Parts: sequence; structure tokens; C-alpha cells
Amino acid sequence: MYVLGLDCSTTVTTIAIVSDEKVIAETFLHTQGTHSERLMPALEQTLALSRCKLSDLHGFAVAIGPGSFTGLRIALASVKGMAHPLGLPVVAIPTLDALARNIAHSSAFICPILDARKSEVYTALYEAEGEGMKRLSPYEALSPQQLIQQLESKWKEQKKPILFLGDAVPVYRSYLEEAMGPSALFAPPELAYPRGSQVARLGWQRLQSGEEDSLHELAPLYIRPSEAEVNYKKQQALKGATT
Repeated sequence: MYVLGLDCSTTVTTIAIVSDEKVIAETFLHTQGTHSERLMPALEQTLALSRCKLSDLHGFAVAIGPGSFTGLRIALASVKGMAHPLGLPVVAIPTLDALARNIAHSSAFICPILDARKSEVYTALYEAEGEGMKRLSPYEALSPQQLIQQLESKWKEQKKPILFLGDAVPVYRSYLEEAMGPSALFAPPELAYPRGSQVARLGWQRLQSGEEDSLHELAPLYIRPSEAEVNYKKQQALKGATT
């Protein structure tokens, strides 16, 4: 079974094709430019170099966030546009789940953090379980201070370090090091960002189990409302106050 996975949740555009046994091809772009500029050329190149056609695929996996609102919409629209005419199943993969798998065999707690702007991070806590990962907390948008408060019992009481990865690490690394000392560990750069291969493999597992998501109901996992939604609600509240 061949599954194509893609992730545009962060500043990285990443695409991969996996089979039952291996990663056939993977493209990872962390360069200047937007997802709308990079995604289709990267997809075409990945398919061409892997000698796969869309008609060879058995399904799609797409990272649904949390992350960049624009990137998530582009990824979902692209997958829907490919899957619908081919009649292929699609599965949604939370970005934090796929990112945590980059460090799947660590003995530390795994804490992916994505820059949510407004001095917050998107995050959840994980630990390795067999060949996979077990999520220990909900997907949340937290300030770094709130995150430290939630993690404090883990590294202080259980005396187990926390390994951070994600695009918020460069933003908050010095704060985490100061607050946690040697209990704060950090993934190397090549493992710190989302990989299409992890999205594709998680998708492969779901499809192999007979799962799929409704193409019409597939939607981003935003966690908190977008700026447009916030502004709209403010406008509606002002209108209501003046009528």
C-alpha cells in the first residue's frame, strides 16, 4: 500500500510517499517562499523522482494542525483536490502527533512546541510506548509560563527530562533552559521540524486498520480561533451594541 503524506503546518513544506516496508521518497523544504509557491512543484518532483503516479497511490495523509492557518488550508485543499477525483481515502493526522514521532525512541518525555504567536505555543506531552507514542495531555495553546507549570511535576517529581522540538524552540529555548536547567533537552535540527514521512506513516497505519476520514468534514485543528474569526465576532458584538 502506497500512502502520500504532506504537512504545511509550519514554515516547512514536507511531502513523503511510504509503502508497507519503507519510505520511498521524501521532500523537505525549509526555504524562503510560501506553501502556495512550493507545494505543487515539490509534489510533482517527489512523484517524478519516486517514479510514482497519483494513480499508484492507495490513500493520502495530511497534517491538520495546529499550526499556520494559511498553510493548513493550502494542504487540505490540495489533498481534497487530489483525493476526490481519484476516489482515494484521506486520513487526518494531528501535527503534534507526527512531530513527536521524530523522537519516538527517547526515554525522556517528548514535548513538541509550535510557535502560536501572541506569546503562546501549541503543545502536547508524549512518551514512547512500544514502537509508537502515547499522548499524555490535550492539544493546547499555552504561554511558556503555563507550559512550565504543567511540566514541573514531570521533571521534578518523576525526575525525567523533557525533550523539546518544534519551531518554537528557537524562540523560547533560553527561557526553558533557565527555568528547567539540565532537565530541558532539545532535538537536533534535523529532527526538530515536521516530516512528511511521519505524517505518511501514521496515515498508513490508520488506513491499514480500515480507517478513513470524511472528505467533506475534513477540517483544520486550530485549537484557538483564527484572527479573522476573532475580528468577526468583535464586529458582530459592536453591531449588536449599536442596535
